Amino acid sequence: MARYIGSVCKLCRREGTKLFLKAERCYTDKCAVMRRSYPPGQHGQGRVKQSEYSLQLREKQKIRRVYGVLERQFRGYFEKAERMKGVTGDNLLQLLERRLDSVVQRMGFAGAKKEARQLVRHGHLLVNSKKVNIPSYLLKPGDVVELREKSRGIAQIQQTLAAVEKRGFPSWLEIDKAQFKGKVLSLPARDESTMPTVKEQLVVELYSK
Repeated sequence: MARYIGSVCKLCRREGTKLFLKAERCYTDKCAVMRRSYPPGQHGQGRVKQSEYSLQLREKQKIRRVYGVLERQFRGYFEKAERMKGVTGDNLLQLLERRLDSVVQRMGFAGAKKEARQLVRHGHLLVNSKKVNIPSYLLKPGDVVELREKSRGIAQIQQTLAAVEKRGFPSWLEIDKAQFKGKVLSLPARDESTMPTVKEQLVVELYSK
C-alpha cells in the first residue's frame, strides 16, 4: 500500500497547524510550524484566496494526515459513519479514534501514528490476550490492549509512556502503566478526539456534493 515517505513537517506547514506527526518534537520550539508558519515551497509566503472547496479539502487532508489513512480508506470510513446513528462528522472521528494504531498512540506506547502502526504490524500488541497486527482494527468498549511480555523492555516505549503520562490520558481509556496495558471504557467523545479544532462538518459537505 502506498505511503507518504517525505518530510512530515511539510505536511504540518501545508495545513498551517500542528498535526503532531513527529512525536515529542512537536511539543518543543523545534516544531517546523512554530519556526516557519507558512506553507512550504517558493510561493508559500504569498497570499492565497481560498475557495469554499479549498477550505473543505484542507479540513479533509488534516484529518487524513493525522490518522495516516489513504483516500480510499478515508472514504470508506465516511460511508460507514453515514450509515451510523448520530452526527456523521462525530461518527467519522469516533471511528478513526477507535483504530488500534490510534489507541496505541493515545495509551502512550508510541509517540506518533507511524510508530504505533509499526508496533502493531510487528506483533507487539495483544487485544483481549490475542495478537492483532492490523492497525485499522476497530476497538470497542471493554477491549483490553496490552504490550506483549517480551516487548515491555523496549526503552523507546518506556520513554514515550512517561512523556505522554505527563500530558494525561483521555477519560475513555483506562491505563495500567505498570502492566503496560489499557482498557477501552467507552466510545470516545467528540471533544476528546485527536483533532479538537478540526471542522468535520466541512468534510461532510465535501463528500455530500
